Amino acid sequence: MAGTTIYRAAVLPEWIDYNGHLRDAYYVVVLSSAIDALMDRTGLGADYRARTGCTLYTLEMHMHWRHEVKAGATLEIDAIVLGTDAKRLHLGCDVRIAGGLEPVATAEFMLLHVQQGPTAGSAPFPPAALSAIAVLGAAFDGAAWPGPRSRALALARR
Repeated sequence: MAGTTIYRAAVLPEWIDYNGHLRDAYYVVVLSSAIDALMDRTGLGADYRARTGCTLYTLEMHMHWRHEVKAGATLEIDAIVLGTDAKRLHLGCDVRIAGGLEPVATAEFMLLHVQQGPTAGSAPFPPAALSAIAVLGAAFDGAAWPGPRSRALALARR
């Protein structure tokens, strides 16, 4: 079950590597722009940042590549709210080729709402943002997210 599509981006020719595939770094560029789109959608965009000094910071991101992406593709990012509390948002993102059903990559984020400035630190989400996040979360039916959940990277000892 897909989440809510929050962002679309065309793969630019300069993003393609020597193998003819999308460079891994550009998946992250597209996902970072998708987080900006999520902030706009939930009322945490540029006007909110200018007015309050608050924003979202990425605490952690886990990326999983599944299929190659070629030049000329358009990517769609679907957001799935995996959890939230007063200050944090646990988000899953599926990266799909436009019109496709299967993710070409998935990413999992832990985002923190922060007050910037000399006394920077975490801050509770405003009620309107929590409501918008809840609406976004309700768009996903609660079925298991198809993306792999976070896990430690390690080599098995023999």
